[in-house]
Amino acid sequence: MSHEATNWAIKQRGLKPTTKIVLWHLCDRFNPDYGCFPSQGRLAHDCEISRSTLNDHLGQLEAVGLLRRVPRLDPVTKRQLPTRYILGFEPGFIPVAVVPCPEIGHGDGDGVEIADMAEGSPCDAIADALPCPDFGHGIDAGAVSEYPAEPCPENAESRVRNSDTNPVREPLSKPVKEEEGAQARETISDQVFGDLLAALGLDPATLPGWWQGWPPRLHVQRWRDELGLTEAEIIAAAAASRQEHPEPPDGPMALDRAMQRAAGRKVEDAGRKRRKPKAPPAPAAKPITDLPAFYADLVNSGRYLPVSAISNTMRDAMLARGLVTPERLRERGVR
Repeated sequence: MSHEATNWAIKQRGLKPTTKIVLWHLCDRFNPDYGCFPSQGRLAHDCEISRSTLNDHLGQLEAVGLLRRVPRLDPVTKRQLPTRYILGFEPGFIPVAVVPCPEIGHGDGDGVEIADMAEGSPCDAIADALPCPDFGHGIDAGAVSEYPAEPCPENAESRVRNSDTNPVREPLSKPVKEEEGAQARETISDQVFGDLLAALGLDPATLPGWWQGWPPRLHVQRWRDELGLTEAEIIAAAAASRQEHPEPPDGPMALDRAMQRAAGRKVEDAGRKRRKPKAPPAPAAKPITDLPAFYADLVNSGRYLPVSAISNTMRDAMLARGLVTPERLRERGVR
């Protein structure tokens, strides 16, 4: 990851939001020593879009001269390696409009326009005319669809493109109005973001690079959507974190642990509210101190009384105190 690269991406203007997201994630994967070559699967996952849509936006970035794609092949197996992305700020960068195709020599001199290359790689503008020089396959002259007659023999179905403009659509999983409402709820308003900056003691006029543009707002959205915090709770947690540190955080990632702790406390508080209060313990039974009175109560009541439960000594004690009568004892079988 390079701060200079991502700052460069943030400063670019005139791009569509998704195109700028793709550019930012490319710069986030840039290594000053080795370059930028994330796989399409990784890049599509980071941008939360399909690989087909990703290729469209890469083509747009290439068309406006912000990057150049260089395909790579393993010299031994001839299998395709992750594409090398040369970004516009790298030394010696040349826009794709003036770079000839390395395999068949086509380029700016043959009338290939930038707009023609917006949908794919530098050689896409002439792919319909000439087959692939490495593998000898391509699009037949009579083909009427966007799919080649046979997939690449080296990469199987990796080159088969599921276009986002496919007229056959799957049914919507949710009503359109609900989806539009969900998208509206996902946005972090300028007021909330300004309150967050104020709670952190940051001056909007002199923001550090990691607090500029849309990436920090997207980070705040994740605190809300993934951790379950409200916007007010996010601001309160940020203010509490700022009191513990003398300097404002360099970027939103520095507040991740504080937000995770706030979310954990919220879950614990909700769990305590859901728990039922414990019932008071039952009072302890009083010890029996007057055994003759206890057994006399059993004899005089209709409750079950085993004959062997009353000894001769207990019988004499009950009779001496007048607690029972001899007739009642005989009725209960006590001799």
